[in-house]
Amino acid sequence: MAILNILEFPDSRLRTIAKPVAAVDDGIRQLVDDMFETMYEAPGIGLAATQVNVHKRVVVMDLSEDRSEPRVFINPEFEFLTDEMQQYQEGCLSVPGFYENVDRPQRIKIKALDRDGQPYELIAEGLLAVCIQHECDHLNGKLFVDYLSNLKRDRIKKKLEKLHKQNA
Repeated sequence: MAILNILEFPDSRLRTIAKPVAAVDDGIRQLVDDMFETMYEAPGIGLAATQVNVHKRVVVMDLSEDRSEPRVFINPEFEFLTDEMQQYQEGCLSVPGFYENVDRPQRIKIKALDRDGQPYELIAEGLLAVCIQHECDHLNGKLFVDYLSNLKRDRIKKKLEKLHKQNA
């Protein structure tokens, strides 16, 4: 397994729309394993392949405290099951150090393939629903900062650009 480099906002590669996975093979399973290792190391609770500059529709997630509930979503698609919104403070490994409130639908139904390419469906609520929507946004070239006002987004962008210049 390998720790992969996580792209950071405003890197334009984060805007790339991921392509569907044609077949779940050893290469995809290796990507999944590397993504879990990267996510745990960061540390985070979710990671989309787009964030590690692999533009395939693959997401890994683990919301547990002890890393005991790894979830894999390959070619995920979801639908809203309610108009009821909930607000969560979201952060992102690609927008390090920033947390902002985002409103998202509270309950969703997701369809995806697992690590072995087997299809499954899941009803998600609460943090799991938020996390799935957040990571699926990445696959579509969208970041949580896109839900913020232009002023907030620009402020975050300027701070991260300054940080990237200092670290270069």
